[in-house]
Amino acid sequence: QVQLVESGGGLVQPGNSLRLSCAASGFTFDSYAIGWFRQAPGKEREGVSCISSTEGSTYYADSVKGRFTISRDNAKNTVYLQMNSLKPVDTAVYYCAAAAVFCPVLESRVAQRDYAYWGQGTPVTVSS
Repeated sequence: QVQLVESGGGLVQPGNSLRLSCAASGFTFDSYAIGWFRQAPGKEREGVSCISSTEGSTYYADSVKGRFTISRDNAKNTVYLQMNSLKPVDTAVYYCAAAAVFCPVLESRVAQRDYAYWGQGTPVTVSS
């Protein structure tokens, strides 16, 4: 049974940090790229970051470059999203998803169809 389980979300003040985790099971984790997405209330889901399977190449949305860092630990079947200098606009439900080998184009909504597996999401609220 394929599972992607996100954790680490919560309420944080602007300027602070959170680390999200995405724990995977039920598929060959190291053969899949893992992406992070977010969906704010009333907005479409958008790509945040992705890390490829083999080379570990990383990609970031312009809105999070320099603040977020994605990493993976294949021994633990887990991908992390370190989020620093959080802003109220980062408030959203964050999802992780798995795509075969390479990261689909992060900015493309159509490319989200290339992700085979999705987690249930973890909420992040940035507010004072």
